[in-house]
Amino acid sequence: MAKRKRGGPGGWLMHLIFKLMVLAAAIFLIGLGALCLAEKYPPKASGDSQAIIVLGAQVYSDGTPSPQLELRLEAALAAWQQGPQPVIVCGAQGTNEPAPEGQVMRAWLISRGVPESQIQADVTSRNTEENLQNALALLPPGATAVTVVTSDYHLPRALVIARDLGLQPNGIGSPCKPEYWVKNHFREVLAWGKYLGKKIGVLK
Repeated sequence: MAKRKRGGPGGWLMHLIFKLMVLAAAIFLIGLGALCLAEKYPPKASGDSQAIIVLGAQVYSDGTPSPQLELRLEAALAAWQQGPQPVIVCGAQGTNEPAPEGQVMRAWLISRGVPESQIQADVTSRNTEENLQNALALLPPGATAVTVVTSDYHLPRALVIARDLGLQPNGIGSPCKPEYWVKNHFREVLAWGKYLGKKIGVLK
């Protein structure tokens, strides 16, 4: 008597889907672990910097920086106070934002003592790559040594992209609010996947 196939029609497909889900989860967890490690042990700053680049984050509907953005700005202000230098703030206007992030960031820094003449704002960039590409065009002539300021979970990828653009970056990572840790790290692992996919030509 012939043995009856187990699982019925489509069983092999469900088995394949399950295996792919397990593989995807394993890759995600490895990526998350690598991100946490890179975040905990960032490259040591060389102390050489010709400009500070601050990457944008959400602006609230009342025009104030979100807590995550304010932490980045506080870190940038502290870096500028230690060694005044040109500052470039980056970020376009999102659908729920009353003004471009770069404009709000510039006003925040000016109100805390950074001279207007030392701050330039990019108000058109909508992602990390555009942030840094647009900042590159605003740097002082010949400047390549920069300090990139962003949230700690975002810093490793920002530094890699900055190096891709020919910069010599140091980095300052502002802390991530605990209530945003899961969401931000989940999104950042996916962003790394997209970046690596584009890098090897799998994604456009």
